[in-house]
Amino acid sequence: MKPFRLIPSTKDYIWGGTRLRDEYGKVSDADRIAETWECSTHPDGPSIVATGPDKGKTLEEVLRLHPEYLGPGEGEMPILIKFIDAKSDLSVQVHPDDAYAAENEGGQRGKTEMWYVVDALPGASLVFGLSREMAKEKLRTRIEEGKLERYLARVPVKKNDVFYIPAGTVHAIGRGILIAEIQESSNLTYRLYDYGRLGKDGKPRPLHVEKALEVSHLKADQDPRQPMRILRYTPGCARELLSSCRYFSVERWIVKSEEGVTFPALQESWRNILCLRGNGRIAAADGETLEIDKGDSVFVPANQEDLYISGEMEFLVTRT
Repeated sequence: MKPFRLIPSTKDYIWGGTRLRDEYGKVSDADRIAETWECSTHPDGPSIVATGPDKGKTLEEVLRLHPEYLGPGEGEMPILIKFIDAKSDLSVQVHPDDAYAAENEGGQRGKTEMWYVVDALPGASLVFGLSREMAKEKLRTRIEEGKLERYLARVPVKKNDVFYIPAGTVHAIGRGILIAEIQESSNLTYRLYDYGRLGKDGKPRPLHVEKALEVSHLKADQDPRQPMRILRYTPGCARELLSSCRYFSVERWIVKSEEGVTFPALQESWRNILCLRGNGRIAAADGETLEIDKGDSVFVPANQEDLYISGEMEFLVTRT
């Protein structure tokens, strides 16, 4: 099976903007596109296969028919990959870990995630944890008083930053940030605070304070440091490891080659290619090619032979 391109599900949450449509060619009937779920088998937003013999099927259907595409030991797709365009601040929120989600949310996965900042407006910032340690009751009181913001740790953000967000970390993406998010395949989000905003129905969006307090890390978080990042150069290509944890590994590739650079075979895992800028093509040994443009998401099955990537582009490569 050759690599195939995916069509994402789109989400029009109230804080979203139009950059994913205007700059990345995403298609939606909604005015806003807050998120695109680029590589997803989650029932809340499955991706659709856009090329190849399974065109038109959901990614979940294809992987159910061909479990070997995931690699040995993977019964289902464990990862969800997104673009997120925050025109306004996202709610202050927290995600449960696997153990809590399994026990309290019907056996679902928890949600640990990683953010790669694709772009950020000058002065943009995000919330990463609490600025001071707080007892659960005190935090509950500050939420009820609408005073949570003064206890949040804000971090300046610039293009090309990387943030690893373990489950239990209080966090929020700030306005003016466009990110690629790699996360466990979960849609469990507990809101602590939402700035008093109203939803589409004209009512305040629901909070999940009690569950959030049960799973939140209430100690003061250290400022997140950028990971040690080393670009490794080969002819036509530079690569760097952005994040590696028990759930996923993410690399950034920068390719500038008309002859093509090798995308080596990998027997043990599927991979996803998420194109951040530029365009090019993936060629198999038999000469069959797949065009890639800015914003495209490509699924590469496990047991795939060596591929050859040419063009001028930057992309993320995710695997388990």
